[in-house]
Amino acid sequence: MSKVKMNDNRIKWVESVRDILGDVKTIDRADINTVVKQTGMNFPYWQVQNNLKESRGNYFVPSLDGKIDGKTIVAPVAKSTDLDSYTRKNQAVEIPAIGMAPSVMGVMEDQDSYIPEKFLGYVPWGNFNTVKDVVKSNIFYPMFITGLSGNGKTLMVKEVCAKLKREFIRANITVETDEDDLIGGFRLLNGETVWHDGPVVTAMKRGAVLLLDEIDLASNKIMALQPVLEGSSIYLKKIGKWVHPAEGFTVIATANTKGQGSDDGRFIGTNVLNEAFLERFPVTIEQSYPTAKMETKILDNELGKHGIEDAEFSTNLVKWADVIRKTFYEGGVDEIISTRRLVHIVGAFSIFKDKSKAIELTVNRFDIETKESFLDLYSKIDGGVDPDTLTGNQDNEDNEAEDDIIDPPF
Repeated sequence: MSKVKMNDNRIKWVESVRDILGDVKTIDRADINTVVKQTGMNFPYWQVQNNLKESRGNYFVPSLDGKIDGKTIVAPVAKSTDLDSYTRKNQAVEIPAIGMAPSVMGVMEDQDSYIPEKFLGYVPWGNFNTVKDVVKSNIFYPMFITGLSGNGKTLMVKEVCAKLKREFIRANITVETDEDDLIGGFRLLNGETVWHDGPVVTAMKRGAVLLLDEIDLASNKIMALQPVLEGSSIYLKKIGKWVHPAEGFTVIATANTKGQGSDDGRFIGTNVLNEAFLERFPVTIEQSYPTAKMETKILDNELGKHGIEDAEFSTNLVKWADVIRKTFYEGGVDEIISTRRLVHIVGAFSIFKDKSKAIELTVNRFDIETKESFLDLYSKIDGGVDPDTLTGNQDNEDNEAEDDIIDPPF
């Protein structure tokens, strides 16, 4: 016989469940919402913790003294009953709202866990251990990660959370992002206007790692997050509730710039962020591209996912990208080959089984002059690739050949 710690609020919840649903052993989210709606009680987040899960979507209901049959339970409970009561009392729940326009932007649906799955073949590198140390500490310590596009900033944070089994909630920022998108708002559900927490509130309540992705695309509306970046509680004025950050909650922002805008116009849409906002990030981490050794390993792993072993191809791609990057930094070209683009090339190669076609398709986004110079460079690095196959449209040639065969002579 296992037990879960109980307090007045939890006892009242169990009594309400028994009164409304009878002497049930387990409940699902539909049952929980029924009890919440009929009693007006706040949503019992402790009831849907993973360590109370009986099966997918079903949770044990403890007895009034906390006993549970057949399962070891160590459910979290605040050290102080008064604090637990205060926190639960002031958390936001779904409540009807009169005269409020529903919003579906930035809505985070409830789910059992936000712990991400590990990315198959991920190679830790760069600032991985730095980020891991901060997240592992469970200390509220906002970080600002900056670096060129496609160098693994977002994936690094996600993989840290996967490794540490920490919940990870991502909010993608755009110039249109406003307070409702991040904090929460009202939306229509089954004909009723109800409140739904946004990603920020969800992360605060769950003690999760909140990722503000592409933060430098934000407008000044992002200033609404200043109290959050101070580790403070926030007041949801639309529903009159306080939300307090749970232990482990922290914020990480990623950006292509340092919040000073993009002088060269490379990252169109990025904005100059308010200095007071940036000052609330204690540290700024600069993320560069991986070393040649690490990047080769990344590509080898990507090829391995598709059952392909071609160490020479990985090595040649990394050499190619390295020359282009050095030329970019020196101002010789306006475009760059990111780690993400190299991974795309590997993916295309796994589909088409043609290196030339894979490379050409993934550099087609560049202007003609840049594209041709990049393709010419690769042909010089990889002697096994015919330069002629890197400068034409293979599909058109194939189609013309097929037309010659299919069309009968007259």
